[in-house]
Amino acid sequence: MSEPKRITAPFDDATARSLRAGDSVLISGVIIAARDAAHKRLVETLQRGEKPPVDLNGGVVYYVGPTPAKPGHPIGSAGPTTSGRMDAYTPALIAQGLKGMIGKGYRKPEVVEAIKKYGVPYLAAVGGAGALIARSIKKYTVLAYEELGPEAVAAMEVTDFPAIVVIDADGHDYYSQGQAPYKQS
Repeated sequence: MSEPKRITAPFDDATARSLRAGDSVLISGVIIAARDAAHKRLVETLQRGEKPPVDLNGGVVYYVGPTPAKPGHPIGSAGPTTSGRMDAYTPALIAQGLKGMIGKGYRKPEVVEAIKKYGVPYLAAVGGAGALIARSIKKYTVLAYEELGPEAVAAMEVTDFPAIVVIDADGHDYYSQGQAPYKQS
């Protein structure tokens, strides 16, 4: 396996389009934490014709609902949430400038179409490794919807956050590629 690519968040268009299905990456910079309740509110805000409470342009969202932080730590366990829970809201947020998503699991066809239309990669973090992932999170700051607790929108400053590109900007799907050699004809 090759060395992971080191990339910075937020993503610019060149970074988003340079990632290929199967690439292992280490992300440093600021990513946005948000789960389904926050996604629903963000999309409802857009549907009312209002500006979202956070700037999504170039943003990379991590589908996470972290556990409470232990004393001296910025965050508790921070494993990925199943991405399908955000699928109803994702195309609208991609259209607003979102440049990357991190979660786990498969995406619906309408999300894959938005990924290809806007050139936005979908990455996966390892489920069950929330305590290890939390080590890469250096700061956690709630930005919006504080009443949602762990589902609030937050900025997470990260260093070497590990992920794998599952669906790249061209729609190539690492899950399908990985399974292909084992499927019977």
